[in-house]
Amino acid sequence: MRFEVNVECTPEEARQFFGLPDLLPMQQDLMEMVNRRLSENIQTMEADKLVQTWLPAMFQGWSDMQGHFWNQMTQMGGKGMNFNINPSSTAKSDKKKK
Repeated sequence: MRFEVNVECTPEEARQFFGLPDLLPMQQDLMEMVNRRLSENIQTMEADKLVQTWLPAMFQGWSDMQGHFWNQMTQMGGKGMNFNINPSSTAKSDKKKK
């Protein structure tokens, strides 16, 4: 035996029928808080604060980010391309060759 029931209702009516909580006020409060914090950070325009807020946790600092960038560049460039990441090390090796 098979029954098919079609119910026409709004999502809010379905939520109330099943006894689910109304999350709309909480979502609105969270969005207001995110909006307020984003506005505060943008208004201060402190580069360090913006970077700390928006950079992923995997980057511990600018040196890690730069290292990841150079690794990607060398992988994209292939074997024939040589990017000088540390100019001081090249200067030292040039002095040793002379």
